[in-house]
Amino acid sequence: MSETDEVLISVTGAAGIITLNRPKAINALTVQMVEGILAALSGWAADDGVRLVVIEGAGEKGLCAGGDVRAVREDVLAGRTEAALSFFAREYEMNRMIARYEKPIVAFQTGIVMGGGIGVSSHARFRIATASSKFAMPEGAIGLFPDIGVNAILAEATEPRALAFLLSGMTVGAADAIALGLADTMVDEDRLADIRTRIIDAAKAWEPDTQIAAVIQSESLEAGSPEFCAKADALAACFGCETVSGIIDQLRLHADGGDVGAHALVAKLEAHSPTSLAVALMSHRRARTDRTIEAVLERDLALARWIAVRPDFAEGVRAVIVDKDRTPKWQPSDPRAVDYGEIAALLD
Repeated sequence: MSETDEVLISVTGAAGIITLNRPKAINALTVQMVEGILAALSGWAADDGVRLVVIEGAGEKGLCAGGDVRAVREDVLAGRTEAALSFFAREYEMNRMIARYEKPIVAFQTGIVMGGGIGVSSHARFRIATASSKFAMPEGAIGLFPDIGVNAILAEATEPRALAFLLSGMTVGAADAIALGLADTMVDEDRLADIRTRIIDAAKAWEPDTQIAAVIQSESLEAGSPEFCAKADALAACFGCETVSGIIDQLRLHADGGDVGAHALVAKLEAHSPTSLAVALMSHRRARTDRTIEAVLERDLALARWIAVRPDFAEGVRAVIVDKDRTPKWQPSDPRAVDYGEIAALLD
């Protein structure tokens, strides 16, 4: 396979290797990459010669910065709505397949792991981060919402921690990612090549899972204190409010009292699409009543079909990625003006 291909699929020994290969775009996922991953996983599922799968990213910047939302926006603006929406459908099927895969999948979560990067890695059976890892679900800044089935994972965390992460879109390191359930462990980045070799060798074992776990355990480091989660814990009462506007109001009270962490959260929330925030809040709380990956992804797809054709998505991508002026004009701009009933109908 050519080194110019967006995703490299290979087999080393008894290990299938998936390498995201758009390093200049921090391996942002295109529909062609998603299809390549789906085809590889489908083929290896029935191949007795492949005992485990490794997912990794090319380049030094990170595993994956998310989906190629610029291309999705272009499809929407050009009236190619079904092409745009099919990206989400296929990406979510990839997320489901990774989560339910019968053979062990090991994801190396180095560098930037955001949005679709979390989707392609955090559903894996083994998730390995490093000190360079940076996790985030920043979709609110571009008029989308935290999708890719992440609520199936975050529903296992406490609600204040999950909501602080989802609503703010703030970037966290390995310690917080582990506390949130998005990663399993942190290892020394200088040891990655050797760890990768040892994991590939584990494919020869009678029980690869046991061998993989042993390798990870032997290489695991203390990730440090999950400071973001600690701040969410301290502000837990704020995230108990029923609406986004209520959460912002409560956080602002703490910020006005000198709480630096609350001030940072307020600044992030106020910059995001109010509709996106409402969707993030409601979809996460709905996931706590039915957190199976299938149910979460089904709701994600219904929401994606609705929100991707709304003005906020095209405007958000314009402001953050295309023009980069960071001055989006949201419709509506006031969180109190969002129609929660319409979102609830989509979730049901």
